[in-house]
Amino acid sequence: MAQTLPLFLLITCLLLIPSSQIQQEQEAFTTIVISQQGLDFLKNLLITQAISSIIPLKLPHITKTAKFPFLGNVRMLLSNITIYQLQVLNSYVKPGDTGLAIIASGTTCNLSMDWSYEYNTWMFPVEISDKGHASVQVEGMEVGLTLGLKNQEGTLKLSLMDCGCYVKDLSIKLDGGASWLYQGMIDAFEEQIGSAVENAITKNLGEGILKLDMFLQSLPKEIPVDDDASINVTFVDNPSLSSSSIGFDINGLFTARKKVPIPMYYYKNTLPSVLCTEPAKMLGISLDEAVFNSASALYYDAKFMQWIVDKIPDQSLLNTAGWRFIVPQLYKKYPNDDMNMNLTLSSPPILKISEHNLDATVYADLIIDVLEADQVIPVACISLVIRGSGSVGIAGNNLVGSVKLNDFSMSLKWSNIGNLRMYLIQPLMWTLIQTVFVPNANTHLAKGFPLPIIHGFTVQNAEIIFSRSKITVCGDVAFGES
Repeated sequence: MAQTLPLFLLITCLLLIPSSQIQQEQEAFTTIVISQQGLDFLKNLLITQAISSIIPLKLPHITKTAKFPFLGNVRMLLSNITIYQLQVLNSYVKPGDTGLAIIASGTTCNLSMDWSYEYNTWMFPVEISDKGHASVQVEGMEVGLTLGLKNQEGTLKLSLMDCGCYVKDLSIKLDGGASWLYQGMIDAFEEQIGSAVENAITKNLGEGILKLDMFLQSLPKEIPVDDDASINVTFVDNPSLSSSSIGFDINGLFTARKKVPIPMYYYKNTLPSVLCTEPAKMLGISLDEAVFNSASALYYDAKFMQWIVDKIPDQSLLNTAGWRFIVPQLYKKYPNDDMNMNLTLSSPPILKISEHNLDATVYADLIIDVLEADQVIPVACISLVIRGSGSVGIAGNNLVGSVKLNDFSMSLKWSNIGNLRMYLIQPLMWTLIQTVFVPNANTHLAKGFPLPIIHGFTVQNAEIIFSRSKITVCGDVAFGES
């Protein structure tokens, strides 16, 4: 048995965790709302999966002893009772204050079974027996269950609050033996057969809900993005149920896969609301701009936002000869030497989401290096403030994007070759940003990051809505078993 952590050690561990980190992990920056259409889709999927998983369903043997005039005690047995077909004609799902109700009505099922009997009578000194096959048609069956959903340590806990099955009517048809003589005798089993069907369906529903709960409990709390980043999909608070939807709040921020200490950045939590323009959409996922800024901060701290450029479309610009009219002193000091550009972001890019745009501001330092013999000689550093706008789209279950350059400003940070005339360098910087850095960024953005969707489901017919400080993805879902 694992030893209990001493109280003083637990307190020490808590004191060592930054309070901002604890607060972040308890806040929600992504909201998922499943509409009534989405609930209907999931309900139909669950019914289909449940039927396929339990059919054929074996029922226990049924025995009965009855006393008949002239015959005495007759011992009867129904065996190999199997539900081989189950059809749900009508069903609905309804969220409420206490849980999620699923009702299936007008349900029919077909059973097959073997019957036999035996008896002794004073009229004949030998045992008399007969056997045959029977089919049972169950009609008007109603099945209902109420499910509870709550947050349990960051995962979803599913519980069966109520479950029941009611058989309204059934008919039994016998084949084989002198079955026409014994139809009335077998009809005596009607109540027991109905009860066996009700108990079997209720028991299997309970077992199925338990398996579904285990599946939900096993869902990962992080979705890998790449070797360095994951998305924290820990549930925050209990699901919110309305009369026509269920909402889930998850943390949604990017987190480092390699658990190294990184500075904590302030994220303003505006608790996203999901507003889909088409109410018929099954699913809505709202992402606060804090999600995107957490990705920006993570990759910045992981030292990924640094590029050394030694190849560009106009390669002549990476030689001092290409700068002889722009920065004459550079060419004079290092004639015909190759160069490279070392771009390093000075802080994480800042993303702002408005009703119509996704704007990004990047602060960077561009160091101009001269390559002389085996030496890399930094000669000047230019500070850049790059402003761009982005667009987002859906590729599979990934949110992908691209960015374009709007404008930029620049200033000389330091120089080892004297003063630089920045107005002459500005067109060159524009070319470098437009033809090198923007395409490089778009290559990474085109890969995107995964939306918090359970494996097996795919987003379809998605639309993207911009609102103040958030992006909402509204769409339908399809299910395909892998």
